[in-house]
Amino acid sequence: MMELPAEFIERARQLAAGTLQAPDPRDAATVVLLRDGANGLEVYLLRRVSSMAFAAGATVFPGGSVDPRDAHLPNSYWSGPDAAEWTNALSADVDLARALVCAAVRETFEESGVLLAGTDDAEVVADTRGEDWEADRLALIDRTLSFTAFCERRGLVVRADLLRPWAHWITPEIESKRFDTRFFIAALPPGQRTREVGGEADRVFWLTPRAALDRAVAGEMVLMPPTQATLGELTAYDAVEHVLAAADDRHINTVAPRVVVDDPSDNGEPRLRFVLPGDEGYAR
Repeated sequence: MMELPAEFIERARQLAAGTLQAPDPRDAATVVLLRDGANGLEVYLLRRVSSMAFAAGATVFPGGSVDPRDAHLPNSYWSGPDAAEWTNALSADVDLARALVCAAVRETFEESGVLLAGTDDAEVVADTRGEDWEADRLALIDRTLSFTAFCERRGLVVRADLLRPWAHWITPEIESKRFDTRFFIAALPPGQRTREVGGEADRVFWLTPRAALDRAVAGEMVLMPPTQATLGELTAYDAVEHVLAAADDRHINTVAPRVVVDDPSDNGEPRLRFVLPGDEGYAR
């Protein structure tokens, strides 16, 4: 449960009165990148720059919106479970499932330099450092290069088998920017390294899930509810292999945080709160 800022009150009133239409959420993919560290399971996190229109200053996992062209990757550039096998877990049709997996791989490369792809279904790119890789990364970010063209140029196949679906969150209607986001998990491929790539992030971290949650409690970082919930779930595991095994048996429920209105406070204004599954007032 988290209390909402006061500026949301007017939006809540307008939504309730029907004078404001909630924006449709954009499909998006987020990847929880994992590695086994000296202190146990570690996750890769980045802090979004304060100028971002959504979640400014928050510490998040790599991810972003689907590019419509992500759905057009030919089968010849795909390795692992077919897109049709992802539809149930992702609550998506075949085209959207393909786009979400491709967006997950593309966004991870854009925001960490890690590429979940290889020259065939048994290989993974060993290193993505160098000026030529950086040029392609920047071209993907500004959309002058499609993900399919990138794979064609490099002779790569997407390693869909390296991803596992983990969660599904939809931004509440009260937000002005909304996303329908599927969360994936993936292990950091052997030989690859994350790097500070700049752009949307001003800091990056490898932390244990518990350390990240402790920093949030101490006020040292801001976590959005989906990030916080995912980190909380990951505290139950001590190694990457255990998370991957758990993902194979995981049932994914769509989580759409709701807004509830408390009784007016002393100044006569209502209090608005996000409520999550398990909180009083969440059930519809």
